[in-house]
Order: sequence, then structure tokens, then C-alpha cells
Amino acid sequence: MKTLLILLAVGFTFASCSTTKPSGDKSMIELSGKIQKQGMTTYQYGSHTIQSGDKTYALKSTAVNLDTFEDKEVILKGTKVPGYPVENGPELIDVKEVKIK
Repeated sequence: MKTLLILLAVGFTFASCSTTKPSGDKSMIELSGKIQKQGMTTYQYGSHTIQSGDKTYALKSTAVNLDTFEDKEVILKGTKVPGYPVENGPELIDVKEVKIK
């Protein structure tokens, strides 16, 4: 019984550390920052990056042309792609929507 309670407490701790914003779709994440074209990297995924807070994210999108928003301050919404980060790279976000600040 003690083990079950500890596991539940750990599970709730991890769940509360999520960076997702509360919304109708709980898997959506909202980030703000400047979108940059991704250059040469040690990891091989994403087409663009965004620095949001003190963290860098790799971006990809089939819904939005990210080139349109290069070097612009934006607020974007997307979902974290399962299985990332890899190769010591950043988390990968599949961008669904972008708004210029």
C-alpha cells in the first residue's frame, strides 16, 4: 500500500510539471519567442527553432508555413512529438497555429 501511494505521488508530481497550457485540448503547448530557421545541428529533426524562456525547441509543421514567420516574435500553439528529444537535441513541437505578437 505504501508503494502504491508513493507511485501515485510521483505520478502527480510529474503531471504537475507539464508545460502545456490548460485548454480544450490538453495536449497543446503554447510558446512565445522568435522563430529562427534551423541551420546545421547535431540532431537531425525540425526545420526551425524557437527560444522560449530559457529553453530551445525544434519546430516542424504541415499546417503552417514557418518560413513566413522567420525572425518574428510570435506566439505559437502545437503539440510535443512523442519520442523526442533525441541525440541530445531539443524537444520537437508540431506547430498547429502561429500569431505574430
